[in-house]
Amino acid sequence: MSATTRAAGAEGRPRAATGNVDASRPRPILLIEDTPSLQMVYRSVLASAGHRVAVAGTAAEGLTRFRESLPNVVLLDLMLPDRDGLDLMQDMLRLRPETNVIVITANGSINKAVEAMRAGAHEFLVKPFDEQRFLGAVENASVAREVRAPRRPPPEPTPVNGAFLGSSEAMARIHAKIRSAARSMATVFITGESGTGKELCALAVHDTSPRASGPFIALNCGAIPQDLLESEVFGHVKGSFTGAIADKPGAAAAADGGTLFLDEICEMAPALQTKLLRFLQTSMVQPVGATRPRKVNVRIVCATNRDPLDAVRRGQFREDLYYRLYVVPIHMPPLRERGNDVIEIAEAALARFAAEEGREFIGLDAEVKARFRRHSWPGNVRQVLNVIRNIVVLNDGGLVTMRMLPDAFTDQMAAPEELARRIEPAPSEPSLDALIGLTLAEIEQIVIEATIARHGGSVPKAARVLDVSPSTLYRKREAWKD
Repeated sequence: MSATTRAAGAEGRPRAATGNVDASRPRPILLIEDTPSLQMVYRSVLASAGHRVAVAGTAAEGLTRFRESLPNVVLLDLMLPDRDGLDLMQDMLRLRPETNVIVITANGSINKAVEAMRAGAHEFLVKPFDEQRFLGAVENASVAREVRAPRRPPPEPTPVNGAFLGSSEAMARIHAKIRSAARSMATVFITGESGTGKELCALAVHDTSPRASGPFIALNCGAIPQDLLESEVFGHVKGSFTGAIADKPGAAAAADGGTLFLDEICEMAPALQTKLLRFLQTSMVQPVGATRPRKVNVRIVCATNRDPLDAVRRGQFREDLYYRLYVVPIHMPPLRERGNDVIEIAEAALARFAAEEGREFIGLDAEVKARFRRHSWPGNVRQVLNVIRNIVVLNDGGLVTMRMLPDAFTDQMAAPEELARRIEPAPSEPSLDALIGLTLAEIEQIVIEATIARHGGSVPKAARVLDVSPSTLYRKREAWKD
């Protein structure tokens, strides 16, 4: 009896991927790379480290090798001659969701990295990289797979319950609204501060809907240059503009049969808002340079960290598009309004990151819990995860105490007020004098932090006052930590 037959009998259902795998031998790492010289280099490095390697040079060959060897770890080049690497990755993960895929590409853009991670990649490597970084990524993927596989829980009967952590009344209302909205085709409009989980909310709507088996395509309208956004949404044909070296379907066509999530929708240029409105009315997609449109079946979920009605009043967002999209509103509450949820999120993140890093942590002590409850968490859930990750990486384990908290976090408790005081006018001199002698970068930091402090720690509110995108402020603050 084959390994596949035994697995089917044990689980009570046939396996999606097939292959004759010797259970007594470790499964090989699958390397999918179309450049022969790089194939040789990667294979030699992996073999020297004691790994078995299966190699493929095309997407078609890679999928065949994947079905044959059922690897736990896949090294995948995104630029393949016969198919887009992200599409291949999604096929492999549908066949075997527990596989850890390390994406390799020469394109180090943030957008491509985010797209790969959202699509299910375990890690992202940008060429060129050194041997230590390469082997470290492979070892981490292998260890993560070994830690995770025995503990893989059965799927939840109601996926929305697992989409967010937190048992507060605010989150209970969110869960109930998602269940109601998911059954319909109505457009869902998610609002909330950055880091509150708007994309998780969109994914929960998708996973709880009849479209759960279809694609979920996420596009951040604020992270893509305006001159490229139309191509990203609606696609383009080869030769339609400089750099269009091949046909590209676009996010709307890629989401056919599933859900298209448009994040930071209020950052979309007015000209593209008009085309989006037409798409919502007709369900017709016409790529840049194409002569004929085609019909797609897509559900739209959008999100913003701004007040969309305020954007309408300012003339930054079309009123007719607002009323077309704002059908089922869901507001994600900031973490400071969710009571004890911050402790649940922190403890779950501690367990997850500790498993990934091979550390033994037993929880948070009472003083840390009290500090977490008092903190305003301007970065919301994203900030909690960053703080916990820092703790796990820089400490060996045990009970998390106050001394383990990162300096940037403890400094943040007082820094905004201190910065605000620095630009308060002194009794005998104008406030401008307090800035003389500082660099332009230092003045920028003082003004930004003081503005955030004067708006209760709200980055989106400060961004509106400073007339910049909230993502710009988050990037600057992350850079200041380094």
